[in-house]
Amino acid sequence: MIEIKKLSYKYPGASKLALDNINLSIDEGQYIAILGHNGSGKSTFSKLLAAIYKASSGKILIDGIEINSENLKEIRRKIGIVYQNPDNQFIGSTVEDDIAFGLENKNVPHEKMEGIIKNYATVVGMVDFLDREPQNLSGGQKQRVAIASTLALDPKIIIFDEITSMLDPKGRDDIYKIIHELHSKTQKTLISITHDMDEALLADKLIVFSGGKVIAEGKPIDILKNKNIIEIAKIDSPFIYKLSEMIKGVEPTYDGKELLEKLCKLK
Repeated sequence: MIEIKKLSYKYPGASKLALDNINLSIDEGQYIAILGHNGSGKSTFSKLLAAIYKASSGKILIDGIEINSENLKEIRRKIGIVYQNPDNQFIGSTVEDDIAFGLENKNVPHEKMEGIIKNYATVVGMVDFLDREPQNLSGGQKQRVAIASTLALDPKIIIFDEITSMLDPKGRDDIYKIIHELHSKTQKTLISITHDMDEALLADKLIVFSGGKVIAEGKPIDILKNKNIIEIAKIDSPFIYKLSEMIKGVEPTYDGKELLEKLCKLK
């Protein structure tokens, strides 16, 4: 479980807070989407959660352990993070070497390493690419390798920091499927920092940031129906909603199945 209490952060030299008095609770095994426009505070929040930044005030507790300088190693073992640009995470000369890098740092025996690498490469659909050089992969393939490298370290919490923003539609869909599989088959807590409303609809819980504050949290479909929140947060409507708005005689909806049922009734 993650507890955030009165969390605030100000960048050095800044005149105003980047995060202002954040209070949140995230249960183990939840899939959380965090939405907000540029400068809303969502990426700053992810870096505090990953113990990359130190809070100006307030606290973050993970499994009851407060993030501070005394227990950074223990906290960082619990958290994995996948970044927007996978090129920034590549270390190895091949896909296999890259997934192995973190395991070597953890002193995992080589006889165990091969099985771990193949297992997580299979999970992300990259087992046939283990001997490839990362720079020769597509953007979506690179991001899948970055996810495998993180999974290999077996963190309890995984933060996805806008990992689909540089991908084409097929690449995004592949990543969404992997996240869905992880959510349905593991107890890992998944936190996705995103600007993609279609992804947000897949989460258990949506948290919306604006101006360094949390302005909404709850079920995605309930929040996305609140036009006031959408306007304040400057976030776009999901594709399904836009499509339903264009169809004469159909009330706009965020639910794909509901839209299909409404279309059938038009006949």
